[in-house]
Amino acid sequence: MKRQLILTTDPINEAALISRRQMSAGMGAVVDFLGVVRGGEEGKTISAIEYEAFDKMVRHQFDLLFDAMATRWPIESVRLVHRIGVVKVNEPSLWVEIVAPHRGEAFSACQWLIDEMKRVVPIWKKPVA
Repeated sequence: MKRQLILTTDPINEAALISRRQMSAGMGAVVDFLGVVRGGEEGKTISAIEYEAFDKMVRHQFDLLFDAMATRWPIESVRLVHRIGVVKVNEPSLWVEIVAPHRGEAFSACQWLIDEMKRVVPIWKKPVA
């Protein structure tokens, strides 16, 4: 399974990421997910979220998650971009792409990855008023 992980302070350019998609003829599903900062956190209005990460451990945990995905689903590739630093409301903080033979596998793998990422990957968020 091909994999790509990008941690960046730069804005996520979804169109550029999609334009670089590669997939073989046997693949029939692509799921792209874009996580966007909401204007409220824990009942309070915010203007942004500041993301902080322990880079080495983030990469280690994503390697483990990607390994687990490869054993559960016939995924051809996974690409994930996560912003670090201050991300304003209505801006994307996360982009995930899963390429798989069928939509069910792609949707399941994408949802599982995001759920597990939130559970085990050391990326912390702090609301900005």
